[in-house]
Amino acid sequence: MTATQADLRIDRPTVADGAALWRIAKESGNLDLNSSYSYLLWCRDFAATSAVARAEGGEPVGFVTGYARPEDPHTLLVWQVAVDAAHRGRGLAGALLDGLTARLAAERPLTAVETTITPGNTASERLFASYAERHGAAVTREVLFDTAMFPDGPHDPEVLYRIGPLAF
Repeated sequence: MTATQADLRIDRPTVADGAALWRIAKESGNLDLNSSYSYLLWCRDFAATSAVARAEGGEPVGFVTGYARPEDPHTLLVWQVAVDAAHRGRGLAGALLDGLTARLAAERPLTAVETTITPGNTASERLFASYAERHGAAVTREVLFDTAMFPDGPHDPEVLYRIGPLAF
């Protein structure tokens, strides 16, 4: 962590963090907001493959949610990354991603990170490009879900970013 992140701690989320993660996602203004129930479940069932940044008092101020792909357990799919507005601009999203993947790599083989990004989401594009650069890994991109696949109205395509191979 950088000096501006020294007052923060990165660890696993707990069910008690679910409401704060939902709030951070809602206030981000650019994430697809899931139900509050889904964040509670995520903190219960996918805590091992997710991370939360905590302020000095223990309150979550940022998070990364992810899961190991069932058909490729050495790949972490990053679902969402969000940082509370008061803590943005400090490199916290990158620190969360680095911390999560370092923890996972210490526990099991981790060879790739995947995420989907909608075109024009430059903050996410920069986050994952800089992650790949820091880890000396290539980035491939392909449309995973085209606009026409979404049943609930207009939705930008979701472009799959695959970062790897990773070596820890």
